[in-house]
Amino acid sequence: MEYQEVLDFMFSQLPMYQRTGKAAYKANLDNTLKLDAHFNHPHQKYKTIHVAGTNGKGSVSHCLASVLQTAGLKVGLYTSPHLKDFRERIKVNGACIPEKEVIDFIADNKNLIEETKPSFFEMTVAMAFDYFAKAQVDIAVIEVGLGGRLDSTNIISPICSVITNIGFDHTALLGNSIDLIAKEKGGIIKPNTPVVIGEYTNITKPIFTSIAQNNNAPISFAQDIYNIPLAMRGVDARQIFQIYKNDKLIIEDLKLDLLGFYQKKNIKTVLATIDVLQQLGYQITEEIIFQGLHDVVGRTGLLGRWQILDHNPAVICDTGHNVDGIKYLVEQIKNTAYKKLHMIWGMVNDKDISSVLQLLPTDATYYFVRPNIPRGLEAETLQKEAKNYNLHGKCYPSISEAIKNAKKFSTPNDLIFIGGSTFVVADAI
Repeated sequence: MEYQEVLDFMFSQLPMYQRTGKAAYKANLDNTLKLDAHFNHPHQKYKTIHVAGTNGKGSVSHCLASVLQTAGLKVGLYTSPHLKDFRERIKVNGACIPEKEVIDFIADNKNLIEETKPSFFEMTVAMAFDYFAKAQVDIAVIEVGLGGRLDSTNIISPICSVITNIGFDHTALLGNSIDLIAKEKGGIIKPNTPVVIGEYTNITKPIFTSIAQNNNAPISFAQDIYNIPLAMRGVDARQIFQIYKNDKLIIEDLKLDLLGFYQKKNIKTVLATIDVLQQLGYQITEEIIFQGLHDVVGRTGLLGRWQILDHNPAVICDTGHNVDGIKYLVEQIKNTAYKKLHMIWGMVNDKDISSVLQLLPTDATYYFVRPNIPRGLEAETLQKEAKNYNLHGKCYPSISEAIKNAKKFSTPNDLIFIGGSTFVVADAI
């Protein structure tokens, strides 16, 4: 089989949440456990860190992987979804799983796949865990796909669990209230295993505390430990943070190559997790933290987080796509210098569209597009709904056409922002 044949098989034959939505979600771990047994429980052959949350879990996972790589460890990294190539989901020390490994896994296990009928995500998790074992990684950072309790990744026994924050997303599957979503994501908390909570609210803190106590799991809250009052932009296009721990300045001029303002919150979670790893015996010095966070993109290949695609005019994309994520993006756009704002925007049809649209800037020209997946919301439908919130613009048949037209109608000092859906950003990149 050729690599493209394998991708076609996976995308066409296996139910995939990112493409088809709720129909691909399985509310149990039966298939995952069958696949895990077939491959002889590969995740038990290396240490793991489990990362869940509504926003920020991808950035936190990549930052942790970069720091651990800098510490000299061989690090597996499992994340989702991918933006350009399926292989982005499965990496070892920043290198994507080779095409041959993907081909061989599907070819060697086609009968098993046809018999078990796993979802796309269940199969991908099995592939990742198996590959990390073959690659003999020291540790793997595993990002939850959706939720936590019933996510396919939740068969692991990590050395540390991490929950970045809780917000409204995937409510049709996880529940339509913050407490229900928190309980689902809190399902990754394991017995006698430290858990780090990035951000909490009056609703979520007692839920996480109760789950942790029931599991005898030591719990820490990053926002209570770390404070980053100000972020500056350096001449080398990196953010500069002053890190306070328990109100004492402990790290000066920490540089991060991820540019979103919201990364301040993620860095607190990363540092609190590193505290736990140090207590577990991992030799992670301040110098290693500096180096690891200085070059996250270079070490791990992270894409789509306030990523600058072009200049004059500036073209920037970001994968933030739920209400909390959009709030951070709108705030960052407000704090970015530009003459005129152009918004290339597309969404999927199972999101709370009105809650997102009412947050968007009204002083922009909009270029409405449809994400190129079955769940993609028609551009005309989005345009019609957007008018209710005083957001105006034209529809375009593709993301590339929208970008071409946005550049055509821009001046060098304008800002073109691309977002609304991960799949819009994927096409742009």
